[in-house]
Amino acid sequence: MATTENTNPIRAARQRARLTQLGLAQAAGVHYATIQQGEAGRRLSAATLEKIAGALGLRAEELAR
Repeated sequence: MATTENTNPIRAARQRARLTQLGLAQAAGVHYATIQQGEAGRRLSAATLEKIAGALGLRAEELAR
């Protein structure tokens, strides 16, 4: 899946990993609503981005807009 400017980086990475929002949330140790909010464009804390990125095998910078 090609990432475009309009594609949320968290959503794109999650879909590449073939994870649901709930699956990513569980892997990252965050509430699934946090994943939903991040994918909707809400700015997440650096610590939260680190958790999500770690669960996806990425660096937080790769998920930051």
